[in-house]
Formats: sequence, C-alpha cells, structure tokens
Amino acid sequence: MAKEQYNADSITVLEGLEAVRKRPGMYIGGVGSKGLNHLIYEIVDNAVDEHLAGFCTQITVRLEKDGSCTVRDNGRGIPVEMHKKGVSAARVVLSTLHAGGKFDNNAYKTSGGLHGVGSSVVNALSEHMTVKIYRDGCIYQDTYHQGHPTTELENGLLPVIGKSRETGTEINFLPDGEIFEKTRFKADWLKSRLHETAYLNPNLMIHYENRRSGEEEKVTYHEPEGIIAYVKELNAGKTPIHDPIYFKGVVDKIEVEACVQFVDTFEENILGFCNNIFTQEGGTHLAGFKTKFTALINSYARELGILKDKDSNFTGADTRNGMTAVIAVKHPDPIFEGQTKTKLASADATKAVFTVTGDQLQLYFDRNVEVLKGVIGCAEKSAKIRRAEEKAKTNMLTKSKFSFDSNGKLANCESRDASKCEIFIVEGDSAGGSAKTARNRQYQAILPIRGKILNVEKASMDKVLANAEIKTMINSFGCGFSEGYGNDFDITKLRYDKIILMTDADVDGSHIDTLLLTFLYRFMPELIYDGHVYIAMPPLFKVIPKKGEEQYLYDEKDLERYRRNHTGDFTLQRYKGLGEMDAEQLWETTLDPERRVLKRVEIEDARMASEVTEMLMGSEVGPRRQFIYEHADEAEIDA
Repeated sequence: MAKEQYNADSITVLEGLEAVRKRPGMYIGGVGSKGLNHLIYEIVDNAVDEHLAGFCTQITVRLEKDGSCTVRDNGRGIPVEMHKKGVSAARVVLSTLHAGGKFDNNAYKTSGGLHGVGSSVVNALSEHMTVKIYRDGCIYQDTYHQGHPTTELENGLLPVIGKSRETGTEINFLPDGEIFEKTRFKADWLKSRLHETAYLNPNLMIHYENRRSGEEEKVTYHEPEGIIAYVKELNAGKTPIHDPIYFKGVVDKIEVEACVQFVDTFEENILGFCNNIFTQEGGTHLAGFKTKFTALINSYARELGILKDKDSNFTGADTRNGMTAVIAVKHPDPIFEGQTKTKLASADATKAVFTVTGDQLQLYFDRNVEVLKGVIGCAEKSAKIRRAEEKAKTNMLTKSKFSFDSNGKLANCESRDASKCEIFIVEGDSAGGSAKTARNRQYQAILPIRGKILNVEKASMDKVLANAEIKTMINSFGCGFSEGYGNDFDITKLRYDKIILMTDADVDGSHIDTLLLTFLYRFMPELIYDGHVYIAMPPLFKVIPKKGEEQYLYDEKDLERYRRNHTGDFTLQRYKGLGEMDAEQLWETTLDPERRVLKRVEIEDARMASEVTEMLMGSEVGPRRQFIYEHADEAEIDA
C-alpha cells in the first residue's frame, strides 16, 4: 500500500497558545502527579501515532538525572521545511496550539493525538524543551523556555547541528516548577503505561530507562502476542475457565480487536482503548461490547434450555462476572470527552464493536460449546448469588433505616442542594463533637465513626453489609453502592458534592484513611473517579512566637522550615488529635473553605490501583512485604 507524503503541507494550523499556562488542567487534567505524567504520555502518543502510520518501530523513554524526560522515536521526524505561516513546520507544530498532521487523515489514518495540542502543551508547561529532528540526512534542533522559542531561525528554518542517516524525533523537556505541585515523574505509573502500549502494539518495541539516582533501571517492553498476552497478565494468579478468546474485525473503517477470558473469581475487569488511548471512563465502544455480549449469552442460555420461559434474563453484570477483557478500537476520527481522552463518545464505535462482537463470538461459541457452557455457568452462579445478596441488602436497609434516622449519629446540614453540601467523616466522638460545634450547619454535615472500620478487601459481603459504620456511610451518601453481583449505585442521588475524610494527623489516622479509601474504591469507585473524595489536612503544630503572628504548621517539614527561618523564642503546641482542638481552631484550620487545605483523591491507572489495593489490603503477606521494602524510603514516619 502506498504511504502518503508527510511534509510541510500536512501541517494544518487551527490557532494559538498562551492560555495553556493559565489553565493547564483543561489540557492535562490537573497539576498534580497525574497531570505531570500526562506530559510524557502526550509525547509518547505522538510517537505511537508514527508507528500506527507504519513508520516507527522503536521508542525510547528516559527519565534523566536532572529530572527531565527524553522521548525518542525512529519515525519520519517532524517536517522541518517552510510552512505557509513563514517559519519551519516543526516550529509551528511545537509552539502553536491545534497545529499538526492529524486533522485531514492523510498523514495519519488513525491517531491518539487528534487535537493537535500534545507537543505544544508539553512545551508550554516545561521550563525548557529541546527538540532534535532526524530527517533528510540532517539533524535539526529547536529549543524553548516555557513555550517560547530560544533558537534563532535561519531564514525561517531550523539550524542544522549535524548529519545522520537516522530518522525520527527526540524531545527532552523539564516540567516547570511554577506550574506543577511536584516535578518528579512517577516511574511506576510510566512503566505501567509503556507496558500497556506494548501490549496494544505487538510490532512495536519500547525501551524504558531510568537514570535518576538510586532508581537506575533499563527495561524493554515488547509483546508479540499483543492483547492476548495482556489478558493473560491481567489474570496472572487466577484460575482461567478457558483459553483466551481473541477476535477482530472492521466495520466502516473502524478496526475492532478484542480478547476475553473468564476466571474463577467473580469480578469484572474490562479495559477499553481507542487508538492506543486507555479510556478510563469507558464509552461507546464498551457499551457496544457489553450490550451484544449480554444479549448473546441470554440467547444461547435459552437455546440450550438453561434459562426456562419463566426465568428472567441474566443481567449484564451476571454475564460479565468473572470476565477479563481488553477491547481496542482504531478509529479514523474519534470523538473523546475532554483533552485527556478518558471517555470515547463516538456513536459509530458502538455499532462497530456490537457487530464484530456478535459475528465473531457467535462463530466461536458455535464451534466451542463447552466453553460456552462454562461462560453461562459463571452467569448462573452470579445470578444466584446476586439474588441472595439483593435479599440480604433489602433486609439490611430495612432494618437499619429506622435506627439510622433516629440514632443521631449523622449531624446533617440544612441545605439539600447537593452541589453545595459536604460531609466530613470524622474518627471518634471527641473530634466529632468539636466538628459538630465548629461546622457551618448550612452546608456541612458531620458523620463520626468509631475507630478503624472493617477492611473490606478481606471481608465477605455479608460481613461488609452487617458492619454498622459501613451501613451508616452507605445510607448517609444516599447513592447506594456497586460491588460484586449487584449494582444499585446512582451518583445522581449523591447528597454531598464533597466527601471529606477528617482523621488525626498521625499513623493511626492514615490507617483509618486507607481503610475508608479501600471501602470507597471497592464499593463506590465513581465517587473517586468523579472527584468527590477528599482528605482533610489538619495541622500537627501551632507556633506562638513572642513577637509576630501565630501560625499553624502541617507537618515536621513545616516545623523544620519555621525553625530555620524564625528568630526569637516561640511556644510550640502539638495536636495529638483533632479532639485536642477547640471548635474555633478546628474551623479555621480544617473546616473553613477559605483557609483549609484539602487533598483530592485521584486514580491515575485503574488497573494498577486495583492491583495495589489487593496487594496492600488483601490476605497475601509476601507481596505486601516486598512492596514495603521497595518503597520504604518514600514513607512519612510520624515522630
């Protein structure tokens, strides 16, 4: 097949760049670790697009000693000749928002970086960026500071700094400390993303290198089996019911590739991708797959007599419990919700996946009836347990309703406007009493809990549903919960915009936070994904100088900094717990929206989050011990 020309005429300009630094969250999702790592993903995605176009076979990603990152590919190299705007096409791509070769579908048939903002946004949010382009036997270079070019062009073209037979693009950038809360990339998140990319591109080789002091590491990711190997890895340590089922097809130029395998643990793990981008919030491609799969299993169950006329159909959750699946589509012109592309919105993707799933799985099941019976058996078990748990849940809610409404545990707020309301989960009656006195009754609710709640990762469903603290939280939030075999979670019924965990600033408080987050992640993950969960940051100290203003200090580092910078005597007051603060102090440090400090809980990598939660909070000791050894230097020890 003839490959399309990729030159200056391929670069289409939509318009300009300064707002990125003012509102980076619009482009990379935030200025925390998630947004920071997203900078690397944007550059890597551009390199992967070169692979999808048929020109790149190798990508190298390096974390440098100075904190910067280098991404190198062996693709065609960004075009360097004169663009119609009067400067090198590469300068246009790197310094102009909405400029790139992905708008007319000629240079790239499918692409993850479709908005033309990736490299220019990374440039704008970097303290400095250096770009080397290997093309036409030459090495061209361009440099930037905070998105502004620092290399002088020669008649509008980039200077040549050397000769080379290689082709490709190398970009080195250092995140800007004026923009980001932290500028140290998360290596584990990056490796997980790169490995994921290798699974989705079996002909691509990705080299990862960490040169940072104490972290030196080299890894090559290459997965010739593609998503089949990915599903096997996701199911490592579990007992599969059958071999992975792989199928693919094309509908209206949309390529669909999928792999499905059922295991003996009844949970659903479906990952969706579009043009190599992980769609964390799902979207139309997963909707098409789930709808068709459920219909297919119900149809076969009735055809085989497993479901009788009087029986109701299996629910979608029934048919998918025990399923691990990877659904990947390549779409020539996808529509995503937001620049960070967490959800696919293309309606035609539903039809494409629906059609391919129906055609290919029907062929497979007709030829593999025993596998089909095993899959239907999973749905039968799921339905049986679901009905039993629905009955238990109904009994739990009925029994707890009156005691919940009358025991006075929840001090609710007066407003019923959920968008303005917030609920504080507070440990202990003492802190709960102070919080009830200190709060703004109009929009702040207080829910005291007793000590450390049940670890839901180790507990059976009946124990979870019988736990008084958990029942109270479920009832307080008002949106139900989703876990296991049933799903009655409805986020539109959530009574509070913010759910704030407010525990003591010590090791026990951190442990309680961990148990609460485990419960929320396993039973109400949408609350975290939609940004409703926060952790309060109460101070550890109050300093009262003989001269000057009193200050609250939030940790040992704050105290060390104060001691270094303060001259003169001062009195130090340490808060061993929230209960030691009076109502006024609690209000001004932890409850007052104008002065408090909150951490919002976010999930960068859903698969890694699930694995780490299972490892740290589950029953297996060995992996947890190994994780603690490897990350001990990152721990914050309470003095």
